[in-house]
Formats: sequence, C-alpha cells, structure tokens
Amino acid sequence: MTQDDGLELRMRRVLSAPRPTVFRALTDPRELARWWGPDGFTIPAVESDLRPGGGYRIAMQPPEGELFHLVGEFLEVVAPERLSFTFRWEEPDPEDRETVVTLSLRDLGGTSTELLCVQTGFATERRRALHDEGWTQGLDKLGKLIP
Repeated sequence: MTQDDGLELRMRRVLSAPRPTVFRALTDPRELARWWGPDGFTIPAVESDLRPGGGYRIAMQPPEGELFHLVGEFLEVVAPERLSFTFRWEEPDPEDRETVVTLSLRDLGGTSTELLCVQTGFATERRRALHDEGWTQGLDKLGKLIP
C-alpha cells in the first residue's frame, strides 16, 4: 500500500501470441467483448475512443442481476506496448473509487508476449480482491482465446 495510491493489484501473464495481436485483443471492442469480465458475464456493448483523453464504456451483464457499466478515460495509448486508463463503475459501490489500470506488453520473442497488469488506488482490500478475481478470470479467458 502506498500513501497516495491506496491498495495495488499486480498480475502477470505470458500469452502465446505476438505483441500486436495481444494489444488488439486489449483494445478492439469486438475482441474485448469476447474475454472481458468474470466467468459467466457477457459484454453486450463496448464503446471506445482509443486515444489519450478518449473515453470508453463497457456494458457488463452478470449471470443474474442488472446490467451495469464500467467507464473511464484513456491516459496513455502506445501501440503495441502500453495502455493506461482510469476505471470506475457508473454506479459505484460505496467502497469504490476511481482506479488506474496500466497494461504493459513485452515481446518475448515474436510468438509470446508478457502482459503485466497493474491497477492502483483501491480504497479497500475487499474491492481489490474483487478486481483480482475479475482480472484473473478475464485474463484466463483471454489466454484461451488468443491464437
């Protein structure tokens, strides 16, 4: 935990695809809808203006319950190396606050890519753990979908 950023989440994955393919899966709305979110969730719509200062909105449908939305702003877009964006729920839980996600991609020899996901600024450990579960399940799906 850092004084300014709150709690932090860090995860690493090695994906069996070239860096441009992984970057496209992280940024193309059609690709993102195939893997984003925890198991059982569907993504009916993704709106994205992929540029620094541009926004995004992801509609998430849980297996049971109401549709909800994730929104934010792109802070950094460096294809195919790095993507950074704010992350907040349109109707947040009282324990939520806006966080910042940074996805860094490192070429491991042309056919493999290391993905480092860092999300900072959680207000509580409970919310950090919830995001850990969501990212873990989503990135597991990504690993299975990517060629």
